[in-house]
Amino acid sequence: MIQTLKGIRHLMTSSTMKHAVSEFNMPVPWGEIRGKVWGPDHGRPVLCLHGWADNCGTFNTLVPLLPQDFRYVAVDMAGHGLSSHRPPGVFYSFPSYVADIRRVIDALHWKKFSIIGHSMGGNVAGMFSALYPEMVESVVLLDSYGFLPTDLKEIGRVMRQGFDEMLQFEKKTEEMKERVYTHEKAVQRLMVANPTLSEQSACILLERGLAEVEGGVVFTRDFRINLKNIARVGLEQCLELQSLIQAKVLLVLADEGFEKMFSEPDQKKFTSALIQGYKDHKGIVMTVPGDHHVHLNNPERVATFVADFLQSNSSPYVSGEEVAKLSQTQTLYQHTLLHSEMCLNGHSNRVTKPKILTQYFCTI
Repeated sequence: MIQTLKGIRHLMTSSTMKHAVSEFNMPVPWGEIRGKVWGPDHGRPVLCLHGWADNCGTFNTLVPLLPQDFRYVAVDMAGHGLSSHRPPGVFYSFPSYVADIRRVIDALHWKKFSIIGHSMGGNVAGMFSALYPEMVESVVLLDSYGFLPTDLKEIGRVMRQGFDEMLQFEKKTEEMKERVYTHEKAVQRLMVANPTLSEQSACILLERGLAEVEGGVVFTRDFRINLKNIARVGLEQCLELQSLIQAKVLLVLADEGFEKMFSEPDQKKFTSALIQGYKDHKGIVMTVPGDHHVHLNNPERVATFVADFLQSNSSPYVSGEEVAKLSQTQTLYQHTLLHSEMCLNGHSNRVTKPKILTQYFCTI
């Protein structure tokens, strides 16, 4: 059964939680963005963003442990999982991912929603929440600081490296051949490249991370995601963007994750400043036992905290159509008040203003 709504398709695939899991698919100028959807159609909306070189399967074990009255949409970001690669000659960068997410939200007709972001997905969530603060209600950062500052003295060198890597990649593209693996070898390859993954977690990610070809399987992700990100900002810019976030923030760090990886004094200077920024704006910062993929390897260690946070900081879902209706009702209410005041001033001092249920307008 395929349901089409303005270019978005939800394909029934399996069951989890107490609701169906469906496949998300929407067109973009260079192809399509794919993903997965959990929860009821009118559940409170949550966007789930995966980390670098992963895909939306990273939420397979966590989402079933979260509140079931929410609508979770997890996307494969461009160049990852089953989503299309960017066109030739185009770089991968955080601002580009933010633009992609804006397209997704527009297609979903969400006016206000929450975000769960892991690693790179947390950095995209941070930038999106800063640029579109009125749209984001709450943010959960899973082993991510929401921003990735670069030392100002290093920005020029890193940007140049990114340009040079792209040019070298383009020269070698015609000579490069996709390496074909057996499924077992592909699992081993992923675990060597990312030692924080358990074998089960690696297999979960490879459900969307491999494509069958003659003689075996190949990785689906775009090799260009490995090139240096050329869109760099310093700590001062990151803190300025962070100050624009209006959403409630829950920062869940893993004690064997980025907290340990960014342990050098210069790195600590960046992370400490970002953590303090969240605390200054009443954000919640906590550390759990586990590694960078604790949400996937051991989801029970973070699920309770994420569930409580979402339930405490999310409003009931209101669709775009409902917002329009409520806006019309509010206009009618204002006109009625004006008419009442005119009557009060011109004819009687006993006119009673109409009673309207104010909770409708609290959701606009």
